[in-house]
Amino acid sequence: MAVAWAALETLRPHQWLKNALVFVPLLAAHRIGDLGLVGDAVRAFVAFSLCASAIYVLNDLRDVAADKAHPHKRDRPIASGRLPQWLALAMAPLLLGAGLGIAAPLGGAVAGALIAYLALMVAYTLRLKSVVLLDSLVLAAGYALRVLAGGLAVDIRPSARLLAFCIFLFFSLALVKRYAELSLLRRRDGAAAHARSYLVEDSEFLMALGVSSGVMSVLVLALYMSVGHVENLYRRSEFIWGTCVLLLYWISYIWLTAHRGRMTDDPLVFAVRDRLSLLLIALMGVTAWVAV
Repeated sequence: MAVAWAALETLRPHQWLKNALVFVPLLAAHRIGDLGLVGDAVRAFVAFSLCASAIYVLNDLRDVAADKAHPHKRDRPIASGRLPQWLALAMAPLLLGAGLGIAAPLGGAVAGALIAYLALMVAYTLRLKSVVLLDSLVLAAGYALRVLAGGLAVDIRPSARLLAFCIFLFFSLALVKRYAELSLLRRRDGAAAHARSYLVEDSEFLMALGVSSGVMSVLVLALYMSVGHVENLYRRSEFIWGTCVLLLYWISYIWLTAHRGRMTDDPLVFAVRDRLSLLLIALMGVTAWVAV
């Protein structure tokens, strides 16, 4: 039983929340009430979740030595020895096969987007995660691919502005994760701290770039909302601007939290456990609902 729980933990089901991005095109087009399309989006969600878990397994297998030396990651199932490496090696291809099999009925375009995501994440795991800044851009592109695949699954192509919003937002969140890692290691190792290829003296640069990218995401969202055919989707479009203001506040809050050394996890995982973040997300939902 302990091994089974360790295997489930290695899949990181709490990270599957990120794959809910496949529903963004449906929400943006106000088609979430179409149960047939929702079913296709759910299939894409499950496919991405299984494939993402396969990547997490491969990542943990590759980083097992580094994870053992990390103050928090050493508790991961593979690094701690709770999950045998041979079992993890067997899990990865099974997860990949299941994910691709579930995506296949959605068509070649969705399967192609999923394969592109897998190729990008494998490259990230094997090499790109050690390349300064490119690692965060790759993660942002992975999130944009989720949105694109979700649109392809329901035959709603997301606009370039919507994809740009996703890239800017998730580039900012990827950078805040690197910044938080540096802050954590700096408290332990002092001036010699480093996280992958980032050095402790990079912290101020990461914050400047990350905050700027977050603000850019809000600007792009505002421009997207001001497009005629998008604005016409809302009966009370003036309320949708409240979503932009709340998002700006949340991004600023996330970075302030990291700056104060209180960000100890992935920012999205932090958000679902943080009361203020949950309140802001709920308020964003309310403003969007009122606008409709």
